[in-house]
Order: sequence, then structure tokens, then C-alpha cells
Amino acid sequence: MTIEKTRGYRAFQVVNAVILTGVVIVTLYPFLNILARSFSEERYIVGGQVNLIPRGFNITTYKLVVSDSMFWTNYGNTIVYTVVATAIAMLLTTCYAYVLSKKHLKGRTFLIWVAVFTMIFSGGLIPNYVLVNGLGLTNSIWAIVLPNAISVFNLLVMKAFFEGLPHELEEAAAIDGLNTYGVLWRVVLPLSKAVIATMVLFYAVSFWNSWFTAFLYLNKTDMFPVTIYLRNLIAGATGAESAGASLSEASAAAANIQSVTIMLTVLPILAVYPFVQRYFVSGVMLGAVKG
Repeated sequence: MTIEKTRGYRAFQVVNAVILTGVVIVTLYPFLNILARSFSEERYIVGGQVNLIPRGFNITTYKLVVSDSMFWTNYGNTIVYTVVATAIAMLLTTCYAYVLSKKHLKGRTFLIWVAVFTMIFSGGLIPNYVLVNGLGLTNSIWAIVLPNAISVFNLLVMKAFFEGLPHELEEAAAIDGLNTYGVLWRVVLPLSKAVIATMVLFYAVSFWNSWFTAFLYLNKTDMFPVTIYLRNLIAGATGAESAGASLSEASAAAANIQSVTIMLTVLPILAVYPFVQRYFVSGVMLGAVKG
């Protein structure tokens, strides 16, 4: 009986390894293809000869994009938007989730349903634009960082995590003289590093990759995030006042320009992710499983 279980377990391991290897290959292939295209010459890209290895090694487009001042302006905007938006989102989400985790709170059920309702129903594109415009937020950083400040999914994960913390610790801290804010800052948050790191990653990636909000509410080129710069390149709509003026002198194909910009755009996320990856699985599981 033991031999049969062992064989079955080994078979499971083999099948699991094959499936996961396939998932990794499918996931990495597009990225490696973009990387290869970014270092390849135009004629090889147009001819469809670039797969996973660069053909006709070329860094001219990298030099042209990096030398474009508008690219760095938009890049800096993206960093500012991401940092500010993530900080605001984490502050609001943490406070809201901590409040909802208190089962003795009056009106708790109503507050939970208010959040869940917005997860199912939204005001729509036009009402949202009218609201943001009526508040005078258009063409400002606040149009980017405020409308999507709280993700209900992240809120519910943090709420479940806070509910799983021992209440005795908070009671002991209260007896020692800490008020509600002191308990949250000095007791709860230090115990919540895993879920906080996970939520920071979720929010940062979301804000970094976001482009439609900026496309909708910003009209000034020097306020665009780098995702709009990339979108304009892909759509072929870059004007003379942005990257098109300098890149028009290049002989590189549009696909090469797009690939280079994509690589430069994802580098910060790739650099940050390894440092928070160890918190990723534990943070989500701790917030999703009670007991």
C-alpha cells in the first residue's frame, strides 16, 4: 500500500512539474521575445526572424529613447504618481480595513456592504468624468491618485487578516495606555508586514501600469505618465512635441521602438518585485484564511 502511494505521489510530482514548467514557458516567452526585439535590427523584426535571440544586435533605439527628454519627464511623473497614489491607498485601505475588522462596531455591516456594492456597481465613465471635472481635479495629480484610492479586493483581504490577529494583544496594549491609533501603529501594523507588503505590491503595480485614467483626465503632455508615452508609440500617435520628433530620425522600426520602451517601463517593477516576493504568498494566504 505504501509503495502504491509513493508511486502515485511521484507521478503527481512529475505531472505537476510538467504543468508548471509549461506555465513558466508560456509566461516568459512574450517577455523574452520583447527583450530580443528591443535589441534587434529593423530588417530582422520586419522579416519575422526574431524569436528569443536578438538578430543584428542593435542598441541605437535604446540610446534614442533614453536621450528623449519627454520620456524621462513622463517616467518621473509615473514614479511620483505611483508613490503618492500607493501611499494614499495604503493609508485609506489600512484604516478602513482595521475599522471593519472590529465586530463590535455599530454600523459595521452597512460599511462592509457600501464597499462591496462599489465592487459590483460603478457610476460609469461619464458620471465619473463629470464628478472629477466638477471637483476641479482634471490636469492635476489628484485626478490620478484619488479616484481609485481603495481597491475593495485589497480592503477585504486586509480586513480578514486583521480579524485573525489575537485580540488579547490589543487588549493588553489598551490596558498599558495606548489609544486606538497607538494600538494600530505600535501593535497591529508591526504584525502585518506580510499583508502590507503584498498590498503595496498590488497597488504599486496597478498604478504603475495604469494609463486610461491619465488619458482621460490629463491634457498636458508634460504631465503624462510613461504608459501614455508608450501608448502613443504603439498607436503611432506621438506628436512632434514628444518622442516622435527625436525618434523620426531613427531607422529603427516602430516595433523596435515599442519593445525598447516596454523594457524600460517594466524595469522598476522587475527590480522591486524580488524584494517583496517572499511576502507575496504568505500575505495573501494570511488574509484569505482564518484560524
